[in-house]
Amino acid sequence: MTNQEQEKGPVVALVAYRTALERDMIEEWLRSENLPADYRTEVPPESLDLDSRVLADRLVTRTDDPLMLPVRVVWLPAERDGTRRVRFSDLLALTNPRNPNLLLQKWLVRQGGDRYRIVCAEPARLSELRESLVREAGDADDHALARYITRRAVVALERSERSVIGDRYKVPRLVAAQIMDSPTFRRRLDAISDEYGMPRSEVETRARASLDELVAVQSRLVTDLFTQAMRPLHSAAWTVRADVSGLHALRESNRKRSLVFLPSHRSYADSFVLGDILAENDFPANHIMGGANLTFWPIGPVARRTGTVFIRRSFADDAVYKAALEEYFAFLLTKRFNLEWYFEGGRTRTGKLRPPRYGLLNYVANAIRSGRVEDAMLVPVSITYEGLAEVAAVAAEQTGATKKPEGLTWLARYARNQRKRAGNVYVRFGSPLSMRDLLSAGGDPDLTGTEADEEERRALQRKALQKVAFEVAVGINARTPVTVNCLVTLALLGVRDRSLTLEEVRAVIAPVRRYMDRRGIPQGEMRVLDVEGGLEHVLESLTHAGVVTTYAGGVEPVYSIQPGQHLVAAFYRNSGIHWFVNRSIMELSILYAHANPGEDPVRAAWEEAKNLRDLLKFEFFFPDRDTFEAQMRDELALLVPSWGDTLPTKEQALTGLVETGFFMSHRTLRSFFDAQLVVAERLAVRDPRLEIDREAFLAECVAVGRQMLLQNRLHGPESVSSELFATALELARNRGLLDRDDDESGTVREHRQAFAAELVALADRVAFAESLDVSNRKVER
Repeated sequence: MTNQEQEKGPVVALVAYRTALERDMIEEWLRSENLPADYRTEVPPESLDLDSRVLADRLVTRTDDPLMLPVRVVWLPAERDGTRRVRFSDLLALTNPRNPNLLLQKWLVRQGGDRYRIVCAEPARLSELRESLVREAGDADDHALARYITRRAVVALERSERSVIGDRYKVPRLVAAQIMDSPTFRRRLDAISDEYGMPRSEVETRARASLDELVAVQSRLVTDLFTQAMRPLHSAAWTVRADVSGLHALRESNRKRSLVFLPSHRSYADSFVLGDILAENDFPANHIMGGANLTFWPIGPVARRTGTVFIRRSFADDAVYKAALEEYFAFLLTKRFNLEWYFEGGRTRTGKLRPPRYGLLNYVANAIRSGRVEDAMLVPVSITYEGLAEVAAVAAEQTGATKKPEGLTWLARYARNQRKRAGNVYVRFGSPLSMRDLLSAGGDPDLTGTEADEEERRALQRKALQKVAFEVAVGINARTPVTVNCLVTLALLGVRDRSLTLEEVRAVIAPVRRYMDRRGIPQGEMRVLDVEGGLEHVLESLTHAGVVTTYAGGVEPVYSIQPGQHLVAAFYRNSGIHWFVNRSIMELSILYAHANPGEDPVRAAWEEAKNLRDLLKFEFFFPDRDTFEAQMRDELALLVPSWGDTLPTKEQALTGLVETGFFMSHRTLRSFFDAQLVVAERLAVRDPRLEIDREAFLAECVAVGRQMLLQNRLHGPESVSSELFATALELARNRGLLDRDDDESGTVREHRQAFAAELVALADRVAFAESLDVSNRKVER
C-alpha cells in the first residue's frame, strides 16, 4: 500500500439493501469511477450488510480501525409537473415507486438512471463511534456497539437521501430501539421500578408497549397518498392565503433547532392546511400531537404513518407511559424533528383563542431544563377561516348538545360538507420564540440558578411556563387578521331584534375599517367591500351558509342573524375581536368617569380600565399593567390626537369617542359581561355553605340564561354559552366567590351580591354606549 493509502486506511461499505439487485448495483458502484475519490484505494472497499448481527461478528472486533461508509439505493417516482410524488395511479398499477419490486427495479435500471440514485452517507471510523458510544452510554460491548453503528448509519443514510428527495420526507428511524437503549431512560425505568415496587422486567415491557403505542411510524408512500387524499377536505372549501414570507428564516433556524408549531385550532382541517403549506415549501413533515379520539379506522392507522402521535387523554397515574412520552419528546427534539400541536387543547367553541394547556409545553421545557436539548423555537401560527361548516355543531355543544363521536359516519358527513365553498383561509406565521429565553426571562429556577425548595421550584416553573404560553398566544393573536365575515357579524350582532339595510350595515363597517387602517390591524381580503355589489355578495354568502337571514320582499333587502345561529355568528365575530378590546375598555372607562367624576375623573377612568381588564383576564390575553396602560394611552391618542402630555378632560374624551362615528363595547364585550352576570346572579342566590358542583352549575346557568334571554335581560343568544359560563366561573373562583362560608359571617354571600350588582351596573353602561353609537342608528329615508 502507498503512504496515502495507509493514511486513508481500509474502507468498509455498510450496504443497506432490500433486493439482490440493489446489492449488485452497489457492489458495481463501489468498483466504478462514480465512487468518490476520497474513498478509492488500490483495493476496492470491502462491503458488509448493514445488519447489527453481521457487524457484531465481522466488524466491531477489528483492530485496524476501518473507515465505515454507509451506502444504499434510492428509488424515485417519475417526475410529474416538476415534482416527484407517489400518485394513486401508481398504486393501481400495484407498485410503490419508492420501493419497487425486483421486476420493476430491473426494468427501471434498463431504462437508465433517471429513477434511482446511489447515495453514500457521511463516513466515520470504528474508533470514533466506539468512543462516542462510551461517552453517551458508558457501554461499548460488541453487540451494543454493533447496534449503535447500525442506528447511526441508518440515520446518516436518511440525511443523505433527503438531499435527493427533499427535506419534507425527513422521517425518524429505529426510534423505540434508540430510546430503550438510552442510559437516561434506563435509569428512569430503574427509578420507577424502585418507587412503585414493580419488577424491572414488567416496567421494561410496559415501556416498550407505550413506545409502540406512541411512536409515529412515518412512511413516505403513505405521506404522499394521504396528502393527496386529504387535500380535497380543504381545497374544495377554501382558497388558502398563506403569508410565507417568514418561512425562509424558519428554515434557517431549523438547521440548528427543532421548530414547535403552535397553531390556533378552529377546524379539523387545520393540520391539513398547515401541512400542505409546509410541504410546498419543502419543510419536513411535523410530528403532530393528536388526541386518541381520532384513532378510528382508517384515519388513525394512516395518520400514524404520516407523523401523527396519538396521546392518551388521561395518563396521570401511569408513570411508565408518562416517562415514555417525555422521553419520546426529548428524542424528537434532540434529533431536530419538528413538532405541532394545538396548545388550546381542543377546537375553540367561541371563535377566539382559548386558554392554553401546559402539559405538552412542559415536556419541551423539561428537555431544555435537563440539558437534553439546548433550545426549541416556538412558532405561533394563526389559522383563520372566513367560513366553517363545522361551526354549527360546535355552537350547539355550548347549549347542551352532545358532541358526536368521531368515526366513519362522522368522516363521511364532514367530507360531504367540505364540498361547499366557504371563502378564504388565512395562515400567518408569527416570529419564532426561543423557549430557553422565555423560560429564563420568566424566572425558571433550573435555568436562572435560583435556589428554592421543591414546592417553590415547581411554583416558579409553572409561572415561567405560563409566561411562555402567554407569549405564544400573543404571537398568534398578533398575526390573526380581521375577515369580512368578522366585520359583517360584528355589525349584525350589535343590534337587538332589528334587521339592517345594506346601507346600515355599511354605516357600521365604514368607521371600523378606518379605525383598523389607523391601527395597522392585519386584515383579510377586504377589497370585496370596495367593489360594486361586494358587501351584498358577503351577505349572500352568509345567508347561503345559514348564518344570516335575508328578507327581500319589501322595498329593499334587510339582513339579520338567522334565528338560532347567534352562536355561529359570534364565532366569526370573535375571531377578530381581540383587536377591539382595548378600544372597548376605553369607551366604558370614559363613560364611567363621565357618570362618576369624583375629584379626579381622569384617575377614575384609569382605575375603571384596570377593573375591566381584571374582569376580562380569563377571556383575553392582556400584557402586564405598565404595557396595558401604554396601550390605553395609544387608544386615547387616537380619540384626542392633540392631548400631548396632559390627559384630556372627560368631555374631550367623550367628544372624541362620538366623533369617531362608532362605539365598539356593545358589539365586542356585551356577551362576555352578560354571561358573567348569569353566573354572578346564580352564585348570589346559592347557599355559600354548600360546595358547588361545576357541571351541574354550568347546566343551571345555561337553563337560567335562556330564561333571562326570554325576559330580555340578556342582549342576545350568544351570551348563553357553556364556554363563556365556564370562564366566568373561573373568574369567580379567582375572586374567592366559590369559597364556602363555614361560619355565620356571610362574607362570601356579600361579595357574591356585590359582584352581581357590579355587572348589572356594567350592563347599563354598555347599553348607554349602544345608544351613543351613531353608526348603529337607523338610516333616515
